Formats: sequence, C-alpha cells, structure tokens
Amino acid sequence: MLYDIRQTTTYSYQVPVRVVRQVLRMTPVDRFGHQHVIAHILDVDPEPAELEQGTDFFGNGLTWLTIDQPHGHLSITTRSRVDVTATPLPDPATTPLVDEVRAAALEETDLGPDAAAHGLFPSRAVPIDNEITDWTATSFRGDRPVLEAALELMHRVHDEFTYEPGATIVTTSPHEAFAAKAGVCQDFAQVMIAGLRGLGLPARYVSGYLRTIPPEGQPRLEGADATHAWAEVWCGPAFGWIGLDPTNAIPAGDDHIILAVGRDYADVSPVDGVIVSSGDHILAVGVDVVPVQGR
Repeated sequence: MLYDIRQTTTYSYQVPVRVVRQVLRMTPVDRFGHQHVIAHILDVDPEPAELEQGTDFFGNGLTWLTIDQPHGHLSITTRSRVDVTATPLPDPATTPLVDEVRAAALEETDLGPDAAAHGLFPSRAVPIDNEITDWTATSFRGDRPVLEAALELMHRVHDEFTYEPGATIVTTSPHEAFAAKAGVCQDFAQVMIAGLRGLGLPARYVSGYLRTIPPEGQPRLEGADATHAWAEVWCGPAFGWIGLDPTNAIPAGDDHIILAVGRDYADVSPVDGVIVSSGDHILAVGVDVVPVQGR
C-alpha cells in the first residue's frame, strides 16, 4: 500500500508564548521489508529560529526546534508518502512456547535498538502491575505457543475494555485504565504491554497511523483520523517483534503505518518540550491517511 499522510498539530495560547523549545517525533520510520518513507516534509509556523534533525536510539526520526519570537499559536504540519508492505503473520502454532520465549529473552546478549531487553523491564509509563499480570497470566500457560497466547490477550483487551475517547488522558497509567476497563488506543496498548512484561515476556509500544478509507466492504477502523498506537510482542529470535492492535483486535498489517517505536508512550510522544509563558492552551490534531490510487 502506498499512502499520502498529512498531520497537523496546532497549539492556540491564551497568552503569547515568548520561547518554545520542542522535540518532534513526527517522521515515519523506515523498516526494512515492511515500510519505506519515500518523501517527508515538515512545515512549522511561526518559522523556527533553529531546526535540527536526527534519530534517537530506537531509530525514530527526531526534529529539535526553537522559536524565540512571541506568538499566539504554533502550527506543525507534516506530509509524508510511505510505502507499506504487510509482513505475513506466522502460524501461531509454530511460534516458540511461552516458557521458551521467557528463557530466550533472559539469555539474549544483544543490546541494539531491536533487542528484546528493552521491552522486558518496567519503563516510565508502564510499571509492572500485579493485577494486570494476574489477569494476563490466564492466557499464558508455559507450554502454549507465545503468539497464540498473545492473540488471545489482544482479543481479551478488545472485548473487555470500552473504547471511550475522553475517559483517560495522556498521563493515565495502565493501572487506572485497567481499573476503568476503558480508554483509547494508548491505554489498550500499555495495558497489554504491562501484562506481558509482568510475565517476563518482552513487549514494546508503537505509535503511528491507520488508513482513513477502509477497503471496500470492510468496516472503518477505530482510531482513524488520529494518531494510533498498538503493541509489539517479541516471539523469540527466529520470529522477532510482531505487532498486535488490541483496539481493533487485528494484527498490525498494511493498514498500520509506523511513526515511532519505544518502551512506552513517553519514548514516542509526537511533540515534547518546554514553553515560556503563562496561561492555558488548546491543542488540536488532525490526521488524514489516504491510499494512493493505482497501487
């Protein structure tokens, strides 16, 4: 699938802001064999006094910018063309057993960006939670294929939680979302990640987009027209990371465009930084994901 993606993030301030220093994670990533970024354009208004681009440890695209003139609004617009090829889901029965994956994760010596170790331990936004771990454990017998168990967990999150925008905020913890059995894609992904890590199974957070227009005859996916999030579970050295979307109860496929990967939302927040001002602000985010005709 070939996509044209546009995201506009706008801040409107009650009181003019004197200085802004931000880091953006709004550039889709290249992932060999799965996703290729053909073009990417960033527009910022007002024009930054400083702008620098690079990557973080996980390979996510970063943009650092400084605006040092008083302004009442900040608009950040990205336009990308991305080619996505779905990675076939392996037969769940052929994946290693849960106990084997747990042991393999502890034996791994790789500390590179895709290493299992980075998804194995508690992180800033996803601590280990005993209630979530116990709830997750009912799907993960030690002698069960890990992907089979993870797919069941994905469906349980989808079936037992209510997708409810406004029920949570960006800082809501997995424990709070689990207690409420409600939230949005960020909450669903982080509950799933917390449960897997509590069992000693590596899991990580993915931010990205869903295609806006569904295939003919298919229902529209929840989370479209906004940034989306899902989880990846590590299924052993031979299978690596496999994406699962608990919000829609589907494996991540060519409807999913990856923006950034990390241990939790704190690693992949699209906009982060500091402003020098007083007063409140209003945030508006708009996303369009449009398949390019002829593909």
